[in-house]
Amino acid sequence: MIEDTNDLVFIGNDLPDEYTGSKYTYSLKGANAKAKANAVQGIPEMLEIAEGKHFRENSGNKHLRDAAFGWYRYDSRFALPVHNEQGMLERYNVYHVSLLIRHAKDGNYYLYDILDIKKETSNPFRF
Repeated sequence: MIEDTNDLVFIGNDLPDEYTGSKYTYSLKGANAKAKANAVQGIPEMLEIAEGKHFRENSGNKHLRDAAFGWYRYDSRFALPVHNEQGMLERYNVYHVSLLIRHAKDGNYYLYDILDIKKETSNPFRF
């Protein structure tokens, strides 16, 4: 559940394929690709702290069936640990993301993908 809006978001059967095989995922390189791969562990927490709900209509026929009532984007974040050479936790890299949620014909919200992964560079969280 997204605490900011009390929206209940489900994990649908299409998430794994879209998460790993979307055009956005294929365009990722280096650290952002690694970050998306590791972010999957924190999906429940990312949904819980998401905010800034923005509606977008379907822009084509491709998703008329699976997102009959359009799309929502929420802003969220996650952090990945960074360890030093001795294996000790040194800091966390924090990433900002957009959660793409489809509003299905059954009236439910489903997480569809995680987009716009950007590393927060101004203040790494030191441990």
